Amino acid sequence: MTEDLDHRFSSLTWDQIKILDQVLAEVIPIHGRGNFPTLDVKPKDIIHVVKEQLIEKQISVRDIRLNGSTASHILVKQNGTSYKDLDIIFGVELPSELEFQVVKEAVLNCLLDFLPKCVNKEKITAQTMKDAYVQKMVKVSTDHDRWSLISLSNNSGKNVELKFVNSLRRQFEFSVDSFQIVLDSILKVYRARDCKLTEDSHPIVIAESMYGDFNEAMDHLKYKLISTRNPEEIRGGGLLKYSNLLVRDFKPADEAEIKSLERYMCSRFFIDFPDVAEQQRKIESYLRNHFIGEEKSKYDYLMTLRGVVNESTVCLMGHERRQTLNMITILALKVLGEQNIIPNAANVTCYYQPAPYISDRNFSSYYIAHGQPPIIYQPYPFHIQIQSGIV
Repeated sequence: MTEDLDHRFSSLTWDQIKILDQVLAEVIPIHGRGNFPTLDVKPKDIIHVVKEQLIEKQISVRDIRLNGSTASHILVKQNGTSYKDLDIIFGVELPSELEFQVVKEAVLNCLLDFLPKCVNKEKITAQTMKDAYVQKMVKVSTDHDRWSLISLSNNSGKNVELKFVNSLRRQFEFSVDSFQIVLDSILKVYRARDCKLTEDSHPIVIAESMYGDFNEAMDHLKYKLISTRNPEEIRGGGLLKYSNLLVRDFKPADEAEIKSLERYMCSRFFIDFPDVAEQQRKIESYLRNHFIGEEKSKYDYLMTLRGVVNESTVCLMGHERRQTLNMITILALKVLGEQNIIPNAANVTCYYQPAPYISDRNFSSYYIAHGQPPIIYQPYPFHIQIQSGIV
């Protein structure tokens, strides 16, 4: 291993291995739709059966890794780092569309093993298992990226995400979520009957920072610092994750640099999601997936996101920028309405599409109560479709 590569890697301590063991042995419920029963799954068990199924189907498995926030939680648990999705990466060869299909069928067939013994499995097809237990499936096949994702449903947001990667050009958003823990050595211990994990006898487990410098990324994680490289390479620019880090009290590692990076984040976000309706769907999806059980944080998140967009967006026309800011503001007010919380109106600016008669310049019957902060009306074309009952 060259010196340039050495700084990307580090071995887990015994305390970190114990946390890893707890994560892999935890029973995670995979909730079925309709009358389908809940599957009680341990990560180490589903990893084993999926790997065995892939090998049986002649799919080469290079290694298996734990990725993202779960790996960060294992490496630095003491600073309150939490995780939701359990992101497991299988390094595989996917030379053609056939292999993508084989991987999908292998995973769905593996789920049958976790059904209760009383269930008659003979008439249950792979499609049935997909409809019952899969939250989402993604396939990417381009010149630079070849991978697929199968996410298994969990009602509390702790989805088991199985990612099958042939190639993936960009494998992290920020340094604090750039860690991957190679699981192969500990999986061998689980399969060996006479091996146990002890402080005196445990395998060497390697972690890698895809950010590049492991120690630097660890310092960022320990001290809750935000750093990234080339956010324009990330789908969505990392904008939503960046705002999430800010609302969780992470601070930029370099204040001067982050302002420049924010502009790249915003630009890439609006390139990938140019339409306001698309932006809204993406933000709402992010809230659903990353704020389960944290309803009170949604408003702070949305206003933090609004602040970044307001200060760092340079790629939109004025009316497009106002539409996006208005959409985020309305989402924030909707969140407060759902929680029956009245915001501090001094900090809220509302942009309206006024009624037709207000366009008459002779109409001047605005009334502002004395002592109340003014409401600013700024007419512009309004194209957002919002569900009723916002506030």
